[in-house]
Amino acid sequence: MHLENAPEPAVTDRAAFEARLAELRVQEKAHTRAGDRLAAARRRLPVVEVDARTPVTGPDGPVPLIDTFEGRSQLITYYFMWHPGHPAAEQCEGCTWNNTQVDELSYVHSRDITYAVFCQGPYEESKRYHEFMGWKMPWYSAQPSLDTLLEGRRIGSMHVVCYLQRDGRVYETYWTTSRGVEAVDINYRLMDLTVYGRQEPWEDSPEGWPQTHGPTPETPDVHPFRSDGRPIAHWSRIRAGRSDDLTT
Repeated sequence: MHLENAPEPAVTDRAAFEARLAELRVQEKAHTRAGDRLAAARRRLPVVEVDARTPVTGPDGPVPLIDTFEGRSQLITYYFMWHPGHPAAEQCEGCTWNNTQVDELSYVHSRDITYAVFCQGPYEESKRYHEFMGWKMPWYSAQPSLDTLLEGRRIGSMHVVCYLQRDGRVYETYWTTSRGVEAVDINYRLMDLTVYGRQEPWEDSPEGWPQTHGPTPETPDVHPFRSDGRPIAHWSRIRAGRSDDLTT
């Protein structure tokens, strides 16, 4: 959507602009420091042991959970929602949105952390989706072990789960779901810096601001992560000639 006809914010001079921005900076710094305190609290959480032998399926077949660390001491896993037997266009647009932003992993590797996707669907079918998207992160199917790995949580929802391994044993250290998985998302962080924001109906924006990227009572089928019936990132892959056939 082009924004040429969107309402314009109030125009002021440089001094007034900087004064209002200085007021906002106080709130931004408080928000940053609150985030630091939350991160500090996460580092002080107790952990719970998970069977290190829990199987997941990768390119070489079933492997134990501890092997997915790739020799590192920490593991971040994204539990990717999956609709078995459905075509690529009907797979999870939110999980696609998030993981399309995961590219360069050397930075997390430098902190002794592995990032991997644990798909909640079958390996062969979902691996073809991974290839269609052109993703490079490690990809596994956790489908046979979801009752163990997501114990007490809603299977089928997106989750980010963190683990630690020590002396052959694996511990779960943190997990989040719903908007918590925005930790993977840089695009929303960038949009939040702009004058029109995410342009989604739930946002608190001035009257008349564009908010067309999301469902409303009048447009219940509009989704912020889809365009013309597909996850947004699909279209560049289709134009590049990649096949999204998940059945062959």
